[in-house]
Amino acid sequence: MPITRRTLLSLTAAAASLPFLPYAASANARAMSVFKAAGCGCCEAWINHLQRAGFAVTATDIDENALAWLKADNGVPEAMAGCHTGLIGGYVIEGHVPAADIERFLAEAPKAVGLAVPGMPVGSPGMEVDSAGGDYDVFMLLDGGRAEIFARYTAK
Repeated sequence: MPITRRTLLSLTAAAASLPFLPYAASANARAMSVFKAAGCGCCEAWINHLQRAGFAVTATDIDENALAWLKADNGVPEAMAGCHTGLIGGYVIEGHVPAADIERFLAEAPKAVGLAVPGMPVGSPGMEVDSAGGDYDVFMLLDGGRAEIFARYTAK
């Protein structure tokens, strides 16, 4: 993927915030930086879900190339990609992961890359549609691109 001036500027802005993440994580274990495409309604809905659960979220809009680079740089395999990427406490949170799973994951502090909900499954936080739900899994991302199921949700 070619790096355009716009991508370079987005990457620079995202990288400039990274040195502050360890401080933010230690000052508030519930502080999360989220990187997303501008104007994405489901990303905003997921951020609102996290904020209602007590997370302090700082959202940054970046272009698609910069977001793809950020995912890859943080160990998210392409097959596990969602529509936004969060960074918290040294972990990556990819896609529409429920706040309760993030809380449990942070409390357990496993040796892992993070959590992911690939794609945009209906019924996941931020993807609710008229109370309709679907089946989806939350995966724990491990080193080497491996993943295992962390939580499973089934339609009601």
